[in-house]
Amino acid sequence: MLYETSPAAVAIFASFVLSVIGLSFFLGRKGQSAKGYYAAHGEIHWFVNGIAFAGDYLSAASFLGICGMVAFYGYDGFLYSIGFLAGWVVALFVIAEPIKALGKFTFADALDSKFNSRGIKLAVATSTLVVSIFYLIPQMVGAGDLITPLLGLPHAAGVILVGVAVTLIVVTAGMVSTTWVQFIKGSLLVFFCGVLAAMILNRGLVENTGSLEPQVRTVRPDGTVLIDGQPQSKGHDLRPVGSIKRLPERYAEKTSTGPLRPLEYLSVLEDSTIVTWSSKKHADAEGVHTTYFPVERQGADLLKPGGYFKGLTTGKLADKLDFVSLMLALFCGTASLPHILIRYYTVKDQAAARKSTVVGIAVIGAFYVLTLYLGLGAMVSGALDPTSSNMAAPLLAKTFSNTLFAIISAIAFTTVLGTVSGLIMAGSGAVAHDLLENVCGIAMTDHEKVRYGKIAAVGLGIVAMALGIVFRNFNVSFLVGWAFNIAASANLPALVMLLFWRRTTKQGITAAVTLGMLSSLAWILLSADTFEKVYGWSREASIVPFSQPGLVTIPLGFLVLIVVSLFTPPPAEKPAIVSSQPTW
Repeated sequence: MLYETSPAAVAIFASFVLSVIGLSFFLGRKGQSAKGYYAAHGEIHWFVNGIAFAGDYLSAASFLGICGMVAFYGYDGFLYSIGFLAGWVVALFVIAEPIKALGKFTFADALDSKFNSRGIKLAVATSTLVVSIFYLIPQMVGAGDLITPLLGLPHAAGVILVGVAVTLIVVTAGMVSTTWVQFIKGSLLVFFCGVLAAMILNRGLVENTGSLEPQVRTVRPDGTVLIDGQPQSKGHDLRPVGSIKRLPERYAEKTSTGPLRPLEYLSVLEDSTIVTWSSKKHADAEGVHTTYFPVERQGADLLKPGGYFKGLTTGKLADKLDFVSLMLALFCGTASLPHILIRYYTVKDQAAARKSTVVGIAVIGAFYVLTLYLGLGAMVSGALDPTSSNMAAPLLAKTFSNTLFAIISAIAFTTVLGTVSGLIMAGSGAVAHDLLENVCGIAMTDHEKVRYGKIAAVGLGIVAMALGIVFRNFNVSFLVGWAFNIAASANLPALVMLLFWRRTTKQGITAAVTLGMLSSLAWILLSADTFEKVYGWSREASIVPFSQPGLVTIPLGFLVLIVVSLFTPPPAEKPAIVSSQPTW
């Protein structure tokens, strides 16, 4: 069986989650003022904030999604790691210090710092909510995938569990607890992934002698699931897959290599024959049948681009543009994510913001190197679930011990908790502070600002749970790509031009944010991927040439801002804003 519930695993998992929630209640007394709830009083140490940056950023997409992508498609999954890390170059050299100098602590406040415009606040608060919701979806999907094997609960139950836990974290202490949850889970994630990578290298590569017969999963019209014609008994009865069929000739007399050094591991894998798995689906009167079948591939082919991103090998212009568009969105999106930007407001000054970013880059970079080994280790572990790429890393850990499986699953779950709490913090600030107070003009006391923020957090948690159930069949890295596209299209042009072009006007910012958000969202909803995986329609029915919108919508945001700004009155000159302390 791929999944078996273990009392010890459940106990380890429960202790992690309860400890995190307990910490939130303990820190709750520090977040009672609006400044404390939304910005942790600006008193977070730069090193703690740097690790929290990593905790915020290393989401379910980074851990579950990328490892799964590498395990199923090879090197192309690692391109996500490269794209996610490269985006921090923009954050460090372009965004970090200038945005801290604006002296605000919501993204809408920062973009509106020179104008006092309700239009900007409305547009930016709306884009913050849209980006946060799109980023929330993959986190909830990942949470559901983790809970199913660990606790034996349905996917929906796992999504609801993480939604309730995160809402408690945010409601009890706001940014204070969110920061420390992210600090703890970021530290644990990198440490235990390093341990797991070391165990992979120590085990080396092993030939598989097990069955490689195709498997058929049938879903009948009444919902009954059959595996190879037999009723499914425990939710996942497919045999685990992924293995090495032949090691290189220098190991001709052996079935395993023994311990390998990091570069040696890649070299041996490159010269091996690996069995990967593909699937085909067809429907008839008896139901929907999915056949999973083995495909022999050379390691050298899996360690070069083109396994997942077909634009690197097909030669089709649309495929190439789709890949370039995704990489552009990953590069530009990091510095545009609301839950990343608000973390700059939790430190005391610009120097601390810069140092936090450097620490975050170091930790994130180390982790992404580890994802390559975790993904490749999962690929040849013989423990892949052919129905879910999101479970590659936890199932890899299970090949060593159930205890390690429980620890890795618990850390992955706290990874989801930390990222979701940051997203809900950004969204609740957009609702309570930007929309209710600044756009609607509702006068609120300090206590009411916190109370409305908590109510908004509960609402966002409920929305996230519902969407996590609807999108359960997607790879989480793929889903995060959508969020990066929207963030980069809606937020980056306005932020960069505000910081570096004095002619930027409030009308230009409003138009760029609104059009960037709407155009990227519309493009995604009309894309072939959405037609096929969400609507269940034919990919050929899509009316956009490729699925990732960033290549079109990011330049469009810059163009719209420049044109509208040039055709509207220039902003009045004001003294430079140098305060680094957020004010209400």
